[in-house]
Amino acid sequence: MTNATHATETTSTRPAGSPKRDATQAFRATAENSSAQAKEVFEKMSTATTEAATLIKNSYSTAVKGAQDYNNKVIEFAQANTEAAFNFAQKLSGVKSPSDFIEWSTEHSRKQFTALTEQTKELAALAQKVTLATTEPLKTGVTKAFGQFA
Repeated sequence: MTNATHATETTSTRPAGSPKRDATQAFRATAENSSAQAKEVFEKMSTATTEAATLIKNSYSTAVKGAQDYNNKVIEFAQANTEAAFNFAQKLSGVKSPSDFIEWSTEHSRKQFTALTEQTKELAALAQKVTLATTEPLKTGVTKAFGQFA
């Protein structure tokens, strides 16, 4: 090999800082960075999904318990109202005059109106309590989950 051939060979091979090698390294760095970011986003999404599933499960359990409590209260009120109606009917069986009938009917109506008003207030308060107990954790969880991605 002559010196001229040797010089051509060394000049034809690319040096370490060539544009092609720099582009490959830049592409590799970009791909690795993108991969790391994608992994981080995936991990955040996985955590958020797990937390959301837990929140939904807990909220569902709270809602079911609240519905049971509400239904139990409705049944309790229905029993009390039925008992009051039977007592009134029994009392009416001993009515001796129209004035007694009117007096007892008025008294019973007033007592039932007061009882129904109180029962309605109690049921509304219970429904509100259950609704808040069910939705507040979901609201907090959603706010927290979306805060992770901001």
